[in-house]
Amino acid sequence: MQFFSHDGFDFAFIDRGEGDPILLIHGFASTHFVNWVSPGWVKTLNDAGYRVIAFDHRGHGQTSKSYDPAAYYPDRMAGDAAALLSYLGIDRAHVMGYSMGARVAAFLALAEPTMVATVIFGGLGIGMVDGVGDWDPIADALMADDPETVTHPRGKMFRTFADKTKSDRRALAVCIANSRELLSEADMGRITQPALVAVGGRDDIGGSPEELAGLMPNAESFRIDGRDHMLAVGDKAFKQKVLEFLKKHPL
Repeated sequence: MQFFSHDGFDFAFIDRGEGDPILLIHGFASTHFVNWVSPGWVKTLNDAGYRVIAFDHRGHGQTSKSYDPAAYYPDRMAGDAAALLSYLGIDRAHVMGYSMGARVAAFLALAEPTMVATVIFGGLGIGMVDGVGDWDPIADALMADDPETVTHPRGKMFRTFADKTKSDRRALAVCIANSRELLSEADMGRITQPALVAVGGRDDIGGSPEELAGLMPNAESFRIDGRDHMLAVGDKAFKQKVLEFLKKHPL
């Protein structure tokens, strides 16, 4: 692991391989390792000739934590990603985010259009604009003293995930409050970079990939057959589609 400081946080990150750089932005309650290393993304991209950069969000993994809700707006989290690329001297990169990381990637593409060459939104389709349902029970589930008392299905899923990743549950509960800021259809239309939207066919969180792709002038969609929000991450067909997309849009 390497570390750099930005906006009062010490960020943990990895930087592996050579070639065109791609920045990977993980999802809520996850880490760079759980989202990208363990499912084989880093190896897949390295083997395909890409330099892979991935980091732990503020409040997640080995990065320092905050219990201030204002720290977790997507524009500030996108600023972390831009600061990391600048720290590494990277002026232009491919960017791929999953779930919350896809939202952060969208904010990054809008804030730093020259820095983001292409953008891949995994696990988040039209939910980027329309919302992803009621997540307040997730914050309650994260703060419950006894996980056995959690009955809300989505809350239980994320509580189990947070416990598995040994996360700071208080920081995650604060993060979930503001990290869901929506983008408008007009915002999405201003993302002119080549874009890929990929969502599991059984994903009940992300929403339609086709609808989100339809809002952007240079986007395509991909449904990950038979996969829900959690299992879509490491899907082989998803990896193959991403490699094809990247090959079609070199830096």
